[in-house]
Amino acid sequence: MTSPISRYMRAQFTIVALAGLVLTGCASASPSTDASSVPPSAPPAQPVDGAAEFTTLEATYDARLGVYALDTGTGSEISWRDDERFAYASTIKAMAAAALLDTVGLAGLATPVPIEESDIVPYSPVTEPRVGGSMTLGEIAHAAMTVSDNTAANLMFEALDGPTALDVDLSNLGDDTTVVSRIEPDLNEAVPGDDRDTTTPRAFATNLNEYLFGEHLSGGEKAQLETWLTGTQTGDTLVRADLPTDWVVGDKSGSGGYGTRNDLALIRPPGRAPIIISVMSSKAEPDAESDDRLIAEAAAAAMVALDAAND
Repeated sequence: MTSPISRYMRAQFTIVALAGLVLTGCASASPSTDASSVPPSAPPAQPVDGAAEFTTLEATYDARLGVYALDTGTGSEISWRDDERFAYASTIKAMAAAALLDTVGLAGLATPVPIEESDIVPYSPVTEPRVGGSMTLGEIAHAAMTVSDNTAANLMFEALDGPTALDVDLSNLGDDTTVVSRIEPDLNEAVPGDDRDTTTPRAFATNLNEYLFGEHLSGGEKAQLETWLTGTQTGDTLVRADLPTDWVVGDKSGSGGYGTRNDLALIRPPGRAPIIISVMSSKAEPDAESDDRLIAEAAAAAMVALDAAND
């Protein structure tokens, strides 16, 4: 049976390069709608080769592209430059919010934090008007996640005892790849060859999968993280742009120097297990413009590949 995303993509983009996908041993998807439930018997991940489509996208947009997508029901993977380093930019806010939940719990989100003039950095639409007052940690995390408020991100870092402490939190999660070094806005510098504030598509997607479906967060904390993801106002032109409108998508976007444009997302197609996807990109020039369409088309191509894997 042809799925909605396959029909949609074939009509809109005529994607044919994925017809020769390499696939072995994938099982049927197990529907899941509970943010706190992990598919109980997902088989080991199986790689699917979408190289032709991703190569074309890199050439079209003159960019380096990294993709890692995981079907949590079947264990099928889509991967392209998934172990190469990219500047994570504001997608780190999703990791900070998850680590904050792990550290303070739901009750701790009610903790008030004073907002001072000295805290404010560029692009702080929620926190800047609150100078002289206070916000709760929950309000701060909501601002960082849904509108990518940079001061809010720094206040989350501070609540976690700084970037180095978040780096340790991610290491405890099993991520020995990500290097958390600086706060906003410096973390967006993205100079090629500088490992500070970088990760890989696989590492960040694996982290998000662990926070949403692993053992580190309680059921209520997982639900809160997913609520922040689905409440984002910055991702309409990214992963969710070319997916069917009845698919629920929660994401955290990011952008930085050297054309960096990223999106880290949870996708819930109706009637099947959730999908975790990380799409990252960069360009050669410091002032290069990023391309949202590259992220959208790469995500849609990855979904077509997963459909092929599960047919």
